[in-house]
Amino acid sequence: MSNRTDLIYFDNAATTWPKPAVVVEEMMRAVNEYGGNPGRSGHRLSIRATEEIYSCREAICRLFGSEHPENVVFTCSDTMALNLAIKALVKCGYHILISNMEHNSVVRPVSALEQIGVSYSIFNVFPDGSEARVLASMKEALKPETRMVIASHRSNICGMTLPIEAMGRFCREHGLIFIVDAAQSAGVLPLDIERIGADVICAPGHKGLYGPQGSGFALFSAKYTGNVSELLDTYVEGGNGVDSLDPMMPRYLPERYEAGTLATPCIAGMRRGIEFVCERGLEEIESCESALYRRLRDLLCNTRRIKVYLPQAERSSVLLFNAAGCTAGELAGALDRRGICVRSGFHCSPLAHRALGTGTDGALRVSFSAFNSVQEVDMFYRALREILFK
Repeated sequence: MSNRTDLIYFDNAATTWPKPAVVVEEMMRAVNEYGGNPGRSGHRLSIRATEEIYSCREAICRLFGSEHPENVVFTCSDTMALNLAIKALVKCGYHILISNMEHNSVVRPVSALEQIGVSYSIFNVFPDGSEARVLASMKEALKPETRMVIASHRSNICGMTLPIEAMGRFCREHGLIFIVDAAQSAGVLPLDIERIGADVICAPGHKGLYGPQGSGFALFSAKYTGNVSELLDTYVEGGNGVDSLDPMMPRYLPERYEAGTLATPCIAGMRRGIEFVCERGLEEIESCESALYRRLRDLLCNTRRIKVYLPQAERSSVLLFNAAGCTAGELAGALDRRGICVRSGFHCSPLAHRALGTGTDGALRVSFSAFNSVQEVDMFYRALREILFK
C-alpha cells in the first residue's frame, strides 16, 4: 500500500487524505479501550462510549454555533444527513427550491419526492454567485406553495460560494425551511446555524473535518429543541436504548432519528478531526487552500489548450478544468500513472457541470486540503505539461 510520500493527493473534495494522526489514534482507542455499545448498558465500556458520543455532539455545536448537543443527529455521510433533513421536514404539496450548483445528494432526494406530490424548481446562481444574483433568482423561482430551500454553501466542483447568510434572511422573510449542505465548507468556512437562520446544517465528517469515512451529521436549529410538532416521519426505526417498551420511535432529538448502534469509532475520529481543525484554525486552512488554488489557476490560465472553469473566483479549494485534445478521464489516468490523484467526470453534480458548460465528458477536478503544498502544485503542473506537450 502506498504511503503519503508516494502520492500527490488532490482529490480532497471527495474525501480528505491523509487523516491527522490524532484521528487514527482516537479511532484505535475507541476500538481497543471503550468498545462498548453506547446507550445500551450500564457498564463502564458502554458509559465511556456514550460519553465520547456526547463529546462529539458538543464539538459540533461549538463549531457551528449551537447550544443544543441533543440536536446533533449522527449519520454515516452527508448524503444520509441530507436525506434525513429533507424527508423529516417535507410535507406533501410542498414546493422546494434548489440551486443549479447542487450535488446529486440534493437533486435525487427531491426528485424522488415527486412521487408523493412534492415539486421543486432550480434557481440559477451562475456565473458570479453574488448576493444580488442569488436573491433575485430565488425570488423569481418562488411559488405560493414554496416551503423549503436547499442549498450548498460551497460548490464541490468550482470556486462558487453562495451568500448563505443573505439566503437565510430571505428564507426567514418568506417563512421557508432552510437546509444548508456544508459538504465542502464545514471545517473551512465559518458557519453559525443560528446566525444564518438555517433549520438544518448537514455535513460529512470525512472531508474538511478530517474525520473518517462513514461519519456525518445533521445539526437541527434551536427551534427543534423539544419541538416534536415539527418533526415528521422517522427515517429508520429500531432500538436506541430509549423507551424500549414503546413500539414507536421517540418524538424528540436525537433519538428519533438514531436507530441502531452508532459508529462510535467513526464518531470519535470525527470529534478529533474537528478538534484538529479548531486547533489549526479555519482561517488558516482556508487561506492555505485558496493560495494553492490561485497558484494553480494562474499557471493553467496561462497554458494553451487548457480551459479553467470559473477562473474569476479568488478563494476556493477546488479547481475544474479541461484540456483540448484529451478527455478528462484520459488525463486523470495519465496523472494517476505518475502518482497524482485527481478526479474526472461529472463529480455527482450534473446541474453544476451544465451551468459551467463542461461538455459531454465532464472535466477534471483538482482539490486541496491543509496537507497539500506549493511544491505539490508545481509538480502537478510539470507532470501535466509533460502529458499534454510531450
